[in-house]
Amino acid sequence: MFEKILIANRGEIALRVQRACRELGIKTVAVHSEADREAKYVQLADESVCIGPAPSGQSYLNIPAVISAAEVTDAEAIHPGYGFLSENADFAERVEQSGFVFIGPRAETIRLMGDKVSAKDAMRKAGVPCVPGSDGALPDDPEMIMREAKRIGYPVIIKAAGGGGGRGMRVVHTEAALLASVNMTKSEAQSAFGNPMVYMEKFLEQPRHIEIQVLADQHGNAVFLGERDCSMQRRHQKVLEEAPAPGISTRLRDKIGARCADACRRINYRGAGTFEFLYENDEFYFIEMNTRVQVEHPVTEMITGIDIVQEQIRIAAGEKLSFRQRDIEFKGHAIECRINAEDPYTFVPSPGRITTFHMPGGPGVRVDTHAYQNYMVPPHYDSMIGKLITYGNTREQAIAKMRIALSEMAVEGIKTNIALHRDLLADAAFHLGGTSIHYLEQKLGLSSK
Repeated sequence: MFEKILIANRGEIALRVQRACRELGIKTVAVHSEADREAKYVQLADESVCIGPAPSGQSYLNIPAVISAAEVTDAEAIHPGYGFLSENADFAERVEQSGFVFIGPRAETIRLMGDKVSAKDAMRKAGVPCVPGSDGALPDDPEMIMREAKRIGYPVIIKAAGGGGGRGMRVVHTEAALLASVNMTKSEAQSAFGNPMVYMEKFLEQPRHIEIQVLADQHGNAVFLGERDCSMQRRHQKVLEEAPAPGISTRLRDKIGARCADACRRINYRGAGTFEFLYENDEFYFIEMNTRVQVEHPVTEMITGIDIVQEQIRIAAGEKLSFRQRDIEFKGHAIECRINAEDPYTFVPSPGRITTFHMPGGPGVRVDTHAYQNYMVPPHYDSMIGKLITYGNTREQAIAKMRIALSEMAVEGIKTNIALHRDLLADAAFHLGGTSIHYLEQKLGLSSK
């Protein structure tokens, strides 16, 4: 096992990784920007290194600075958390070349799954169902593009091969709009991701967003830890997640989960990962794989009792998974609300000083946050300041606990989206379960791309 790990991230995930390390008896190094110098997780770490000014491009995305911090502190491994450099294959490669262990998949695996075209091709070969679409990147020939769209059937969606986070996508309903949409998406893809390749898929009208959590070690063992429903989102950004997904049978979950675990073995996957699917009419369609820990991992931890971050660390240290698929039990139901420093209905970020900070408690309530009273939320990073998770024996109990927890929660001095979550927990369609990815935007009267 490692003696010291550098955490190449900030905010609640930096504190989450730090806690996992401390429980395993591992010393931690916190890297931070000048804006995060006073952060709680920086103060709690065994060592800390300032790696640059507030802008993430000069600090948390500065690969040489992160590597140097690991060198001067004699860290043995680097945990990238989520976001920032977590799915950067070049970073993973540099970490390993510099003599450290990257707590995540190998660089070649990140590259394979980071390109949507190669990822879909790998999944098809592994027997994982994919959305009907083009066989690879779209050609330059306009006639061939139009034929492909006709074969798939309108509406179609044009996606950037190197895209993510909801960017580089365009829905096309008619042949007349097709070529202009393809060209615009190519231009956007080149500008945003440095890769102009795009591909085409059937656009599903009312899908849900269901994902499968996996763990795989370096010895050919792989398991799935059930599914999560992440359909409550706006502009492709998740707002609320739950596990298990309402209305999906055990038989169907086990079938798709087994295929995901098998795909991990086929591509020699290492670490924690998530297969993301669109789900419609009892069919799963693979869209992408996230080769890192997810923001919403706590709901899976609550229903399985497995510490996903500790498993990441053990796997990176070369250990075998300590359990098999038959050992994993799914018990109860968990819900997570992302608490963001933003206006609850316009979603405009609201940085500033938190003057009041009261978190809820009680049985089945978990709060993952780096914030505290008098904490200054910086304007430079993602607006999420924490996650509220509740667990119950049933979905109804988890919802009841969440409603109570949200009623107890008080954050003042800045705007937060707590009011939006309170509305959602009282929403009749949410109580029924199974809302589509478009539901929240339709509820709020937002245009869906």
